[in-house]
Amino acid sequence: MRVLKPADWPEALALRAQHPAAVPVSGGTDVMVGLRAGRLRPDILLDLSRVPGLGGWRVDRDWVRLGAGTTYTGIADGLAGSLPGLAAVARAVGSRQVRNRGTLGGSLGTAAPTGDPHPMLLAIGAEIELSSANGTRRVPVDRFYRPQGGTALAADELIHSVRLPVVTGPQRFARVGARRGMVKSACSCAIVLDAAREEIRVAVGGYGPAPHRAADAEALLREQLWTGGLTGDLLGRFGRLVAASATPVTDLRATAAYRRHAIAVLAGRNLQQVWESHRRKEA
Repeated sequence: MRVLKPADWPEALALRAQHPAAVPVSGGTDVMVGLRAGRLRPDILLDLSRVPGLGGWRVDRDWVRLGAGTTYTGIADGLAGSLPGLAAVARAVGSRQVRNRGTLGGSLGTAAPTGDPHPMLLAIGAEIELSSANGTRRVPVDRFYRPQGGTALAADELIHSVRLPVVTGPQRFARVGARRGMVKSACSCAIVLDAAREEIRVAVGGYGPAPHRAADAEALLREQLWTGGLTGDLLGRFGRLVAASATPVTDLRATAAYRRHAIAVLAGRNLQQVWESHRRKEA
């Protein structure tokens, strides 16, 4: 196995163009596990850990731009004010050692169905900046994930950064797993209340091949929540619509029926918590 170690971003893109089958690696929390388990046997690794400028973030008035090499520890410790939902996700990822090494770009690149950041990125409305030797493009996150797994990342592209809008309103993330943090999620749910737009966005993941937003559940809230408030009937209907939007699978972690039930419960709890938080702030 060869390991390519570019010194800067232009060299990384040139090497990517020359070796499109090379596997990018930075923190290694996904790739190294795959190598040790024998599930991953690439001929070439493209080591991005020494490329300057991929870590860190910039906060503007309306957007936060995160480098693909930003670790979960960095997000949890430094962005709780600007991105409270993503910071909550980062705090729930693995152990401290994993959070110190694991990167947001790595999670996006592998797009593991059980990855915790994906639902929150969807609910916030992130944009993924993809670069190649031929240029750069931005892809809305809801077009980045493929419905049957995988991503929109081309063979000659690398993930450079993630742009996230600054949302004024409560955000909530919850997951179900055998143990908190140290195991893969059986399912997860993220919800973002955008007070400026009077809109609530909800996304789920961990249940099957790809995360997604629950469009019908969001439409229900647009029609009824802001005028009539959160009733018990609306809460139940919302949870059922979020669950119905998913196509859960049965595997070693959970049955499809359990996942569907858990998604409904998580979605309902998240909605109740963000709505109550919003009402307290408005009072």
